[in-house]
Amino acid sequence: MLGTLVIETPGLPVQGAVAELFRAIDLLGVFGNAVLGGIVARRRKLDPIGFVALAILSGLGGGVIRDVLLQHGPPAALVDDAYIATAVLGAIAAFFLPFANRLWAITFPVIDALALGCWASTGAFKTSSIGLGWLPAVLLGTVTAVGGGALRDLTVQRTPQIFGGNTLYATCAVAASAVMTVFWQFELAPVGLVVATLVGSGFCLLARWRGWQLWQGLSWEYSFERRGRMPRVSVRVRGERHQPDST
Repeated sequence: MLGTLVIETPGLPVQGAVAELFRAIDLLGVFGNAVLGGIVARRRKLDPIGFVALAILSGLGGGVIRDVLLQHGPPAALVDDAYIATAVLGAIAAFFLPFANRLWAITFPVIDALALGCWASTGAFKTSSIGLGWLPAVLLGTVTAVGGGALRDLTVQRTPQIFGGNTLYATCAVAASAVMTVFWQFELAPVGLVVATLVGSGFCLLARWRGWQLWQGLSWEYSFERRGRMPRVSVRVRGERHQPDST
C-alpha cells in the first residue's frame, strides 16, 4: 500500500498528479483484491464476518506485513481510514453482487496487475527510504504485492497460489521491486515508481496472456533391474508444470 511515506519523504517529494495517480491505483488494487477475498469466502460458504476478514487480509495484508517488519510507524492501513473502508466495501460488493461474469474476467486482471506493480514498487521505495539495502527492498516490495493473497489462502487452508497453480505473479513483483531499487540508487525514485509499476504490471499481464508459469521441482523416478549378478539402477528426471488450482 502506498501510505503517506511515498508522498512526503523528505528530499524525494512525489506530489501532485503522480501522488494522486498512485493513490487511485493503490485503492483500486485494495478494492479488487478485497473482492477476490470475498469471492473465496463465497466459495467456502462463509458468513459476512468471513467475507470481511478475507477481504481485509487479501486487500491489506501485504502492506501491513511490510510496515510491521519495518517498524517505522503504524501500518498505512491504520493511518488512512480509506484503506479499511475500501476493503470492507469490496467485501460488501462480493457478498451481494455476482462477479462471475465477462466484465469481471476482463477488468480484474488489469486491476490486479496494476496493483501488483504499484504495491511492489512502493514497497521497495518505502524500504529503501529508511536506509535498508537493495535485498531487503526487493524482498519487502515482493511481500507487499503478494503477502495479502498468501494470508488469504493460508486462512482457508489452501496452498498460496503464488506457490503454483497460476501464471507468473510473485516473479513480476520481484522484477518491479528490482527496477525500483535500481532507480533509487541513481536518485531517480519518482521516475522509478512509475517505471517499476509499468514493468511489474506489464510483465504480469504478458504472463497471463502467454500462460507463462514456473516449473515444478524435478520428479525423480527410480527403477531397479537385475541382470546377472549385478543390479542395474536407472534414474529418470522429469520436470512438470504447475497444475491449475481446482478451487
